[in-house]
Amino acid sequence: MEFREKTLIISKKPHACGGNEWSVERLGADVKLKCLKCGHSVFMSKDAVRKIAKEIKDNPNDGN
Repeated sequence: MEFREKTLIISKKPHACGGNEWSVERLGADVKLKCLKCGHSVFMSKDAVRKIAKEIKDNPNDGN
């Protein structure tokens, strides 16, 4: 499973706000994810993102 900026991540477990959709905001040594429900941002390793992801898909609102 590979991802790039603006990729949509559907997590296995919901965030504290109840949302389970995340957007990839930045890639590097770590990945910056933004919760699409409450706007909270977190940094995770790429391996951790792959572990929590139920589904990874391109964001239709990306414009690419």
